Amino acid sequence: MKKLMFSCLLFLVILVLDQVTKYWAAITLAEGKGIEVIPGLFNFTLVYNRGAAFGMFSQLPDLPRRLILGVVSIIALFVVFRFMLQDAKKDKSSLIGLVMILSGAVGNIIDRFRFDSVVDFLDFYIGTYHWPAFNIADSSICVGVAILLIKMLFFSQASKLSTCPN
Repeated sequence: MKKLMFSCLLFLVILVLDQVTKYWAAITLAEGKGIEVIPGLFNFTLVYNRGAAFGMFSQLPDLPRRLILGVVSIIALFVVFRFMLQDAKKDKSSLIGLVMILSGAVGNIIDRFRFDSVVDFLDFYIGTYHWPAFNIADSSICVGVAILLIKMLFFSQASKLSTCPN
């Protein structure tokens, strides 16, 4: 029961933080015009991303783009739920990673329904090279994936090795 409560709380905190910061960006920032926060490194820059990660599919006509992104989002949600319910019940770090992925995905899906795009505003850069703008939901997804990868790469092998018969 504690894991369920923690998972729900983590989900809600990330989702609310994501939506509040996107709302702030949408009402405060002018699209495409940055506010310098750390010179030479970080700006707040409002971008409406009609595509997926890094703008993939943004050039497609509206109907195919909406269908592709909608179907992929639904499949991703089902996969995450499946892992949460089946595989991560006993493993807290995997559960945290999956909840982070889920909350980020839901935050971006809310944007797609509201704006037909995702609100991005965190703009990191060095010189003239800019990493694509992103948001709290994107960050949550990336951290969740990183947790799962670290768990799989460094900890699942160790547990398999320790259970091998001599």
